[in-house]
Amino acid sequence: MEKVYKTMKSVGAFNVVMGILMIVSGICFGVAVIVKGAKLLKHRSDLIF
Repeated sequence: MEKVYKTMKSVGAFNVVMGILMIVSGICFGVAVIVKGAKLLKHRSDLIF
């Protein structure tokens, strides 16, 4: 019975770590997209289609 609890504990810890990593990476990608969008808006007069 103790083996089951150890397995559940390790899986739970892994899920928490993966959740934190996904949140951090999502914030980083979001900031990068906003910065690139702002750069495009700043230079929109230079863009020719």
